[in-house]
Amino acid sequence: MKKILYTIVCLLALQGCEIVNDIPYPIVEAAITGFEVEGQRAEETGGNVQATISQQNRTVTLYVDDSVDLSELRVTRLVISEEAELIPDSASCKDYAHFPREGFESLDDLPRSMDTRMDFTGPVRFTLRTYQNYEWTVKVEQIIDRDIVIENQIGEPVIDVENRRAIVYVSPDQPLDAIAVTTFDLGGPHGKVVPDPVEYDTFDFSEPREFYVSYGWEEASYPWTVYVYQRESTGATGDVSVRVTTASLSGTIQNGKTPVVEYKEESAAVWTTLEASSVSVSGTRYTAIFNGLQAGTAYCYRVSVDGVSGEEQSFTTAPATPLENGGFEDWSEEAVGSQTQYNPWAMGATSFWSTGNGGSAPFIGSITTPTDDSVSGKAAHLQSRWAAIKLAAGNIFTGDFALDGTNGIITMGRPFTTFPTGLRFYYKYTPSKVNRIREDRLEYLRNQNDSCHVYMALTTDRYVVRTARGESFDRNDPSVIAYGEFASSQSQSTYKLVEIELEYYDMKKTPNYLIIVCSSSKYGDFFTGGDESEMWLDEMELVYE
Repeated sequence: MKKILYTIVCLLALQGCEIVNDIPYPIVEAAITGFEVEGQRAEETGGNVQATISQQNRTVTLYVDDSVDLSELRVTRLVISEEAELIPDSASCKDYAHFPREGFESLDDLPRSMDTRMDFTGPVRFTLRTYQNYEWTVKVEQIIDRDIVIENQIGEPVIDVENRRAIVYVSPDQPLDAIAVTTFDLGGPHGKVVPDPVEYDTFDFSEPREFYVSYGWEEASYPWTVYVYQRESTGATGDVSVRVTTASLSGTIQNGKTPVVEYKEESAAVWTTLEASSVSVSGTRYTAIFNGLQAGTAYCYRVSVDGVSGEEQSFTTAPATPLENGGFEDWSEEAVGSQTQYNPWAMGATSFWSTGNGGSAPFIGSITTPTDDSVSGKAAHLQSRWAAIKLAAGNIFTGDFALDGTNGIITMGRPFTTFPTGLRFYYKYTPSKVNRIREDRLEYLRNQNDSCHVYMALTTDRYVVRTARGESFDRNDPSVIAYGEFASSQSQSTYKLVEIELEYYDMKKTPNYLIIVCSSSKYGDFFTGGDESEMWLDEMELVYE
């Protein structure tokens, strides 16, 4: 009985000494920052070849050509956050045991035993593991550019992939039993067609012809039927994509013909012939580029073939919308306790610009303020300061700011539907050494010069950043149509003119929002920078060229 009692007392003592680990794990976000596969291409001609990576949605979207097999597609580059472990979807891996468990810049960085082939016929999930798990989804879409170009062809071919048949029209004076063929890519540029009409001087299409088509990645072939009919040409057809000072006309024309494009302002009496160097023809497709147009102006155009003018059409160029309060002249102020909060809009007016002053003002006052030290009138003065528990970087941006505890919710973007080519402004900068670092991955910046940062984006959606989650703006987000930026760590004691060139990722989409963000510390959204850095901004304007 004594032994039993002793044992019970010991167990109770051990239970009372139990150590409970109630220290929460740190939040370490993990992201995919680069992704490439074999055969990667742009969604369309002139588009962006790079994968579209959305850190907010944790998705990667990319496109491949017709040379690769989606069921065994090799990943050639996969870059992830340094702290993360990579866990691929085992069901999608060709060899799960030999798929890398960390990111890689190229296949040359991996041992030969590694196998990065995966089945991308459907979405593939990757888990990035730090102290938490982050699920990412990668989607790969294969684009097979099927095309047919034959002698005296009218318009583009009608290709029915589901029923494996194609219809091509030629002019009435083209004999159907002897047609020269220049392009016959029913299986894509890397595919194979048997018999191949391109190999013959002429081919007989007087009746429907059957061909066996195989793709670039497989031996199997599929029967296709091609029909060629005669019909009258309706001349050149086309669609116009309009910008502010330029426009692009794309359309179809009878193969072998050259279009003549004329244009004029709607109110003008005289037509101007577009230079031949501005018109390009490839098979049955043509493109004409109009340059030097006036913003917000109505134009007429017509396309002539063999001296016969087509129907008169019209378009109106987009407006050259000015940047609201780009000179930073309008400010208002309000009392916040014993401090003053400055707002970059006139009293009673609707805000276009905003700042993070709502977060800093109650503690250290406003870090973005108006100043008479300017190019003209007033300017914006951005200051990075230590705010008791974290760095507050001076900032001004198009959008709205809201508090989330001691953090911020930044909703970027103001309604905007035109097409600037860049952003121009004057700036001064006094950097200090980086002495405030919130994240270990940015430790390499310590004691280096801080950097100022200005970037601009056109987007289809507003963009929300929650600093509590360590989020920042992602230029590769699917909603971003165009982007440009400027950064400098050099001291600039007098005002200097800078112009940011805007790179358009998608020339066919119209933006809905304009985002401009300026900061006296480039990594201020990660609470990292020098707490004495200062930036001055003035005379900011949108460029339309």
